[in-house]
Amino acid sequence: MTSDDRSFLNWTAIFVALAALFLGFFALGRSGSTESAAGEGGGGTGAASIIEMELGALKFSPQHIMAPPGQVTLRITNTDSQVHNLQVLGSKTRDLQPGETQDLELGEMGVGVYPMICEIPGHNEAGMNGNLHIIMNAEPGAYTGAGSSDGEIDHFHGYDTWQEMQEAMDSRALRFVEEAKSEFGGQLMEYTMSDDGYKEFEVTAMLADWEIEPGKIVEAYTYNGVVPAPEIHVEVGDMVRVILKNELPAPTVIHWHGIKVPNAMDGVPPFTQDAVPPGEEFVYEFEALEPAVGIYHSHNGASQVLDGLFGAFTVGQMQTPDVLIDQGFAAEPDQEIQMVLNDAGVIGLTLNGKSFPATEIYSGTVGDTIMVHYQNEGLQAHPMHLHQPLGWIIAKDGKELLVPVPSDTINVAPGERYTVLYKLTDPGVWAWHCHILTHAERDDGMFGMVTAFVVEEA
Repeated sequence: MTSDDRSFLNWTAIFVALAALFLGFFALGRSGSTESAAGEGGGGTGAASIIEMELGALKFSPQHIMAPPGQVTLRITNTDSQVHNLQVLGSKTRDLQPGETQDLELGEMGVGVYPMICEIPGHNEAGMNGNLHIIMNAEPGAYTGAGSSDGEIDHFHGYDTWQEMQEAMDSRALRFVEEAKSEFGGQLMEYTMSDDGYKEFEVTAMLADWEIEPGKIVEAYTYNGVVPAPEIHVEVGDMVRVILKNELPAPTVIHWHGIKVPNAMDGVPPFTQDAVPPGEEFVYEFEALEPAVGIYHSHNGASQVLDGLFGAFTVGQMQTPDVLIDQGFAAEPDQEIQMVLNDAGVIGLTLNGKSFPATEIYSGTVGDTIMVHYQNEGLQAHPMHLHQPLGWIIAKDGKELLVPVPSDTINVAPGERYTVLYKLTDPGVWAWHCHILTHAERDDGMFGMVTAFVVEEA
């Protein structure tokens, strides 16, 4: 290699090194200006903010959270006894079982306010919602901005004054008595007598639009187009034939919960029968062997019952105990009410398939004896409470108790049935509701599992 060649290579190496050094300074400058812009605008490039949240008792804790701009991750734990999820800005956790935890990575977040909700039907309406606030220089955690001194909601629940808040709550309550009601389910199902001596009931499993509360219509799974399904009532000794026609998009069956039937008629695929495919039929036949307060519902997948496939099935007539007749209760009740409870699926927190103020109004006269059959088709227990008259539990799961039990709040677990007698004692409008208060009230007043008894003077 000549000296000229070596000189050329040396100068080339020096040029490349200078170019690399210049590009390095340029890139560093660009990085600094990018970080500055991110700090002034929406994004950031610092360490991710991790915020811990709990889902429980139909609320987020904290309800409102905050973080600085940049990467945000929510560490979410379900501390409740039922399934919940959390959705924000299009990102959502899976449905979290009790005790489960999931990290929800939201990515790069700019300055703003982002609503968070639980998407399980009825839970957002019950109060499972809040906001994620992305604020410059915020410490990740509970939101401590205006209107929130403790990371939770303000005293007026978003209203400017307590008067506005109270007016909104009163207005919602008055809709219960002032607005016309839509169709109710649970009416007695008609039957025909067959030539071979069976009472025949036709039950069609079908999709139907169902109004849960005023203006809120869902696509429900139904028997005969209503929620709850029409009540099937027979007497002890009747031969019963139920013809199930499946017009749903999915296979289904009927299980007779609390009703004594042969194993082949129990409605549990694949053990007692094959599931009935869409477009096909199945015939259930059995003798009503004993008095019962039961439920008929699907037993094929977890969602069909919650989405509306349930109804009351009663055999015979429950009797008023002599000890209560001696206290002035009527031997035969003036009214008999089936009250089916739900809390999940598209039906959500409802009494007989309706959420307040769409729930049915009950009425009676001072001195009336009312027999109520509470039946729980939901996922959690519901303590039912009728204001003023004391309830007397006379039967559990259709079996008469040896001694009636007094109770003004009756806790009904999933699948349970309680038969309770009330004697109406005082005139007025008496609230009737689940006493888990987040199942009955929210920031704008009563909702969900609430109705009322309107009692007139005799």
